[in-house]
Amino acid sequence: MRPADQGGRERFLDAALSVLVDRGVPGLTVRGVAEAAGASTISVYARFGGRAGLLDALYERTFDSLRELLENLPPSSEDAVADLLHLALEYRTFARESPTRYALMFERPVPGFDPDPALRSAVLRTTFSLFIARVHRVCPPGADARSTAYQLWTTMHGLVGSELMLASRRPLADWFIPPTDEANEEMYRQGVSAMMSGLGLRNR
Repeated sequence: MRPADQGGRERFLDAALSVLVDRGVPGLTVRGVAEAAGASTISVYARFGGRAGLLDALYERTFDSLRELLENLPPSSEDAVADLLHLALEYRTFARESPTRYALMFERPVPGFDPDPALRSAVLRTTFSLFIARVHRVCPPGADARSTAYQLWTTMHGLVGSELMLASRRPLADWFIPPTDEANEEMYRQGVSAMMSGLGLRNR
């Protein structure tokens, strides 16, 4: 792809991500993205082939954002368990910063949109390989890092997913924990730490 074409594509993807964050899924139309980019709908079709292609590209971009977060974490220290917990807390922050973006990555907020399987495999490999590498450093001897990472990720995802769902509704006075960021972060920290302990993750 020529640099000029790549730059134009990035401009549209930046616009699409802004639309997603500001207007939610209903705003993710070819026209809405074109207007946000200050361009015509024809130019969107020319680069992405239509809404499905645009959504695939946006799906990839959202995972690029998560990959960049993982790549920019502080270098590994001697306390690999603390490093992994820090990663988990940054993951929660990433999800809370844009629940709509997070939903596009891991849920089905756009009716009929099913990302291309090859694309899904590619983004999962490139993004979660960084997570698996951090888990590998603290795995007990003989443990499979991929399976262990999956179990830990599902705990992280379940906790933050529940938090986001509850935050979208009116709070309940008699819920398990107070509807505050502090209470949710502490519950998340405890849940992730308990799973790490149960999986036998420790510094070598």
